[in-house]
Amino acid sequence: MKHLWMLACLFLCFSPLSLKGKMSANLTFMLDNAQVVSNIDPPSDLSKLKNKYKSTFLMKGPESKREVALTFDDAPDETFTPIILDILKQKDVKATFFLVGYRIEKYPDVVKRIVQEGHAIGNHSYNHPDFLTLSNTDFWNQIGRTDELIESYTGFKPTIVRPPYGNINDKQLEWLASHKRIVVNWNVDSLDWKGLDAEQVTNNILLNVTPGSIILQHSGTGDGGDLSGTIRALPIIIDKLKEDDYKLVTVQELLEVSSKQ
Repeated sequence: MKHLWMLACLFLCFSPLSLKGKMSANLTFMLDNAQVVSNIDPPSDLSKLKNKYKSTFLMKGPESKREVALTFDDAPDETFTPIILDILKQKDVKATFFLVGYRIEKYPDVVKRIVQEGHAIGNHSYNHPDFLTLSNTDFWNQIGRTDELIESYTGFKPTIVRPPYGNINDKQLEWLASHKRIVVNWNVDSLDWKGLDAEQVTNNILLNVTPGSIILQHSGTGDGGDLSGTIRALPIIIDKLKEDDYKLVTVQELLEVSSKQ
């Protein structure tokens, strides 16, 4: 009986269901002082949302023009964002920065520079929660509070929203659509948040880019995070895209939508 009991325990521990649960477990990390939860397997079915909300939930632009958009999440910070801005200025490229509200409060001078240098801005929540875990009121507050902060620097509320981790549900999409917002995710992921080196970041982008691509990178990270691979890769990526006759534009230009609400 003792041996049978041990075998049963082993079966349960290593059964496919158990392994699946472990593989899809949440990874938790810290974004400065805000706790962030990232899902390995996002519970929202993004392909269904994309088909259901074709004018509100977008992951790429039209393929008819040879244009792509560089986007940077989790801005601003005082370490990586200024260097990225230096590179973009040197290369004469405008990008789109998705700003996190509490970071706007923490690094106002960097926000001013993003605006002054003509880059586009989107709402990326106030403190980077998984929207799928929020009540309606908390979700509205995440958007509204960040809108107000962005408006204080730009004079208007942004048209575009990017949910943390790309996670969003039907009710949230419907609310944003009713407020004339567009949710912008991506179809090319650099995976730079993993601390990848320049070659890995470059390959993740250039091997997957096509006309209309919206490219995800980051310009801010939490304590101990490393985006040096992004910094070293960015000039290479820009030069190669230009060499391949891609025009680098903002998300609003790519999607032909207004920058302001």
